Amino acid sequence: MTAVTYLEAISQAIREEMRRDESVFLLGEDVGTYGGAFKVSAGFLEEFGPERVIDTPMSETAIIGSAVGAALMGMRPIAEMQYIDFITCGFDQIVNMACKMYWRSGIPLPLVIRGPAGGGTHGGPFHSASPEAWFFHTPGIKVVMPATTYDAKGLLKAAIRDNNPVLYLEHKLLYRLPELREELPSEDYVVPLGKAIIRRRGRHITMLTYGAMVHQCLKAAEQLATEDGLEVEVVDLRSLTPLDRETIKESVKRTNKVLIVHEDTLTGGVGAELAALLAEELFDYLDGPIMRVAAPDAPYPYAPPLEMAYLPGVERIVAVARQLAAY
Repeated sequence: MTAVTYLEAISQAIREEMRRDESVFLLGEDVGTYGGAFKVSAGFLEEFGPERVIDTPMSETAIIGSAVGAALMGMRPIAEMQYIDFITCGFDQIVNMACKMYWRSGIPLPLVIRGPAGGGTHGGPFHSASPEAWFFHTPGIKVVMPATTYDAKGLLKAAIRDNNPVLYLEHKLLYRLPELREELPSEDYVVPLGKAIIRRRGRHITMLTYGAMVHQCLKAAEQLATEDGLEVEVVDLRSLTPLDRETIKESVKRTNKVLIVHEDTLTGGVGAELAALLAEELFDYLDGPIMRVAAPDAPYPYAPPLEMAYLPGVERIVAVARQLAAY
């Protein structure tokens, strides 16, 4: 077995599902001849041909609209956004077509929309979006964001097999990180949608997080254990919709304090809904305020020093965790 990167795991998942099921196909800008902007689909055109690896015009409206139509006809399209920021161009097709189709007609819509999200790669304000909260708010679509190479493959395979629209967000900072290389099982596997995982056990504070912030939280938890003797539990949500409420609540019942960490902006983010859920259902278990660490309410900056200050990092997570622990 060979250790693969997060990006290679995504590529493996798509290739294996296309081999397994002829109704699965890939469409997007430069996914064929060029092999994708990040080379996720390198070699796919040669293996599967132009009817299943479709280079589209530069129009996310057309990409997602075509995918919706194909899904209605029994296909399982994977629509790639070259950068997830441009998913906004297909917002109407997602929200008013894909997300409402089952409720309107009872017809399943097996559609995956995937693409690179998140900052830390100096992409600037137009190539760094974290759009999960827009769709977390929208009924009718599942939202997942893997943090590990194993999950990147398993969650994508589960998403492709699901009969609902799924937004699969790939954090591009994780694509080729050497420390994320893993030897993946040779046999077929999926990671079920809607199941969180506890990445580190603890008893003093629960950190709720997902995506690239999982790794920042794990580093912060290690520092807090070494320097402060705090045992922090890190819960990787993995799926935002459906949300694993039981794992969240069980963790908070054990630790009694909660710190929510996400890369998306603070106001109206996923953390706000998590805070409301805990305040409504676990108020008697809380020994301190529900606290959040997130990006400021501003677009991603381009300059590397500004981007570093903008993104939630270990130092800020540790500082807020200490404040919560002292409460």
